[in-house]
Amino acid sequence: MLEVKDLSVHFEMDEKTIKAVDGISFDINKAETLGIVGESGSGKSTIAHAIMRLIAPPGRIVDGEIFYDDKDLLELSDDEMIKLRGAEISMIFQDPFTSLNPVFTVGDQIAEAVELHQKVGRKEAWNRAIEMLGMVQIRDGALRINDYPHQFSGGMRQRVMIAMALACQPKLLIADEPTTALDVTVQAEILRLLKELREKMGLSILYITHNFGIVKELCARVVVMYQGKMVEEGETRQIIENPKEAYTRRLIDSVRELGKR
Repeated sequence: MLEVKDLSVHFEMDEKTIKAVDGISFDINKAETLGIVGESGSGKSTIAHAIMRLIAPPGRIVDGEIFYDDKDLLELSDDEMIKLRGAEISMIFQDPFTSLNPVFTVGDQIAEAVELHQKVGRKEAWNRAIEMLGMVQIRDGALRINDYPHQFSGGMRQRVMIAMALACQPKLLIADEPTTALDVTVQAEILRLLKELREKMGLSILYITHNFGIVKELCARVVVMYQGKMVEEGETRQIIENPKEAYTRRLIDSVRELGKR
């Protein structure tokens, strides 16, 4: 499905080069959820932006290959990549309020993605938007489709973002800490929803987080990042029960300490 080989992303800052991602390799299989875990600044979100070809100056991809269905994404033209985003690979972000346009209804925003990528008429796209709201378990979708983002709670806005990301039935979903701003109960609901959608749609998910508790709940395998490098990689259960690196153990223990409190 997706294979990342020796990916390096650098940022040129005041005559200093910051190696945000330094020679990272991993792969994701069909209908699998892979977690990338690490603290802030470890490079995990930069990997997501590199896959989507959204690295902006002063950042640049200096080395590596990113294969999706045997196509190197780094070799595609801008137009080819635009067609791929949303249709084949979608992304949801940490804060849906900054990702949703406040002056358009959620129906307009979901339907726009469908019209763009699936070349269908407005009515069909609108019906698809209603269907997607139902799929992410928003009640009365035919009515709520006319609401604006500010009329939804944080958890419901994140469901809208998931609906928008999956409206064109992509094969790969990149989730960049989508539950960080939510309380624990809503976070659990979103994670349960993602698992259900993965099973229903045969979806592959790249889940980015700093929380090993989420990785344990959702991900079959995990990549641990620290200062742009891969610390270790393997099956989630194995990593949690027998971490090889001290940094990984600290991440795991931090979740346990929070749990005790």
